[in-house]
Amino acid sequence: MSGDIHTSDRRGCLYVVSAPSGAGKTSLVKALMEREPDVRFSVSYTTRKPRPNEVDGRDYHFVTSERFLEMAAADAFLEHARVFDNHYGTGMQAVRQALDRGERLLLEIDWQGARQVKTRLPEAKRIFILPPSRRSLEERLRQRSTDSDAVIARRLRDSVSDLKHWNEFDYVVVNDQFDRALADLQSIVAGRGGGLLANRPQVAALAAALLGKGSAR
Repeated sequence: MSGDIHTSDRRGCLYVVSAPSGAGKTSLVKALMEREPDVRFSVSYTTRKPRPNEVDGRDYHFVTSERFLEMAAADAFLEHARVFDNHYGTGMQAVRQALDRGERLLLEIDWQGARQVKTRLPEAKRIFILPPSRRSLEERLRQRSTDSDAVIARRLRDSVSDLKHWNEFDYVVVNDQFDRALADLQSIVAGRGGGLLANRPQVAALAAALLGKGSAR
């Protein structure tokens, strides 16, 4: 990609939050935004249909596939990817303007997008959310009334595949107890995430269990 973002001393900070489907990422992000009102949410573009209660411009910018591909061809995205048969992307201009204003900006995307962001904006802080077990992952997926059994089965397979990329991130938060996971997320965006680095041994052990390489609860 061309047009990489260049930083200055007065720029803000971009926090990238990723997780396998069912890990509770969206709930954590929403709770974080309530506790940290100065952290602004970056609204992504997507070609998928809105879910109940989703609002265009608040949850996503909902666009057609044709419009999305036009934007991608014009290099209008900081990152973009195809996930679950739909396209998702982050507008370059909106991120650049937010960082120029010195804002703390939070971006909720998948690992593919996080990898692209790291290439174009190396100082971005990347955070991966892990579930405490495969059982809890499946239970959370089944709690979504909007998905069929076939979709749930596919999302579970894809989620396990996504777990393999946990070690590409700077920090890992384990969403076992929601309040604790939220507090950990707050610590990271406050610059106190030293104890939540992805390379800590307990994370590697949990990831191995989630991937079927060890025992899981």
